[in-house]
Amino acid sequence: MTTANSRTAEHPVDPLFLERWSPRAFADEMISEADLLTMIEAGGWAASSYNSQPWRFLYARRGTAHWDKFLALLNPFNQSWAKNASALVILVSNSLMQPPGADKPVPSHSHSLDAGAAAGNFALQATRMGWQAHGMVGFDLERAFTELNVPQGYRVEAAYAIGKQGDKFTLPEGLQAREMPSPRKPVREIAFEGGFGAE
Repeated sequence: MTTANSRTAEHPVDPLFLERWSPRAFADEMISEADLLTMIEAGGWAASSYNSQPWRFLYARRGTAHWDKFLALLNPFNQSWAKNASALVILVSNSLMQPPGADKPVPSHSHSLDAGAAAGNFALQATRMGWQAHGMVGFDLERAFTELNVPQGYRVEAAYAIGKQGDKFTLPEGLQAREMPSPRKPVREIAFEGGFGAE
């Protein structure tokens, strides 16, 4: 059993997994490009089918020329709190890959899964460095595809707000009560030896 960040895991996992969560209240702190690229570097070391590495991280740091364009892609609710983040990242993945020996690209069954693995690495590295990454799908995927010049064959997967955890009382009153690490389902509800319904 492991306890950290007001959470308890039934099995002895590394506390880092419990320390990672998705706050909405961010401190007014800038992030260096070096720190953000370190998180992205960690994402790039994820496993992927045939080592295809389908993920691409598109980003803007607050205070830079690209910030307003990225923030405007979020829906109004997410804009209301993500405007205080230090960086915004849009994750996309290539739906095609070229396996060894193939003479042309073929559809990748696992490109979204592989990108998700990269996102997990990215978020855990952020936590290790004292930052947090809050994932979102509440944004305009079609506009992101167009305005960020995403190539054909790629899928827009998710957006992430990166920041140092701030005071929850900076959030609107309705969000303050939700500003806490969430629990997880017990292992018995997510793992089934022998398959679903096996005896």
